[in-house]
Amino acid sequence: MKSLKKWVPVVLACSAITGCATILNEETQPVNISASNGKPIEGTIAGTPFTAPGIVNVKRAQDGQIAKVSTPGCTPETAIPASVDSKFFINILTGGTFGSTTDMSTEEMWKYQDAVTISCQ
Repeated sequence: MKSLKKWVPVVLACSAITGCATILNEETQPVNISASNGKPIEGTIAGTPFTAPGIVNVKRAQDGQIAKVSTPGCTPETAIPASVDSKFFINILTGGTFGSTTDMSTEEMWKYQDAVTISCQ
């Protein structure tokens, strides 16, 4: 029991300086991308090629991402907006300034919609 009491402050200190979203979220988020006409499409997100319909791992970023589609008849660019992940707010309550700063600097505090539909004719 005595050694357990010794580790409690260490665990609390470590959790206070690490970000909750940084620990729980990965650098990328899987997003289901499809075309409004149900046909296959090709494009890039942040320079990384993708084919859809399918799951695409999208790098988390504060400004979101842009899906650039090369398939004729489809909207050439579709925004994938980012919003703050609820894990970030939990971190503010439990980890304070250090943890939330870590989440902000790693950009792992952001999330995207689970599915994005590209408009195609």
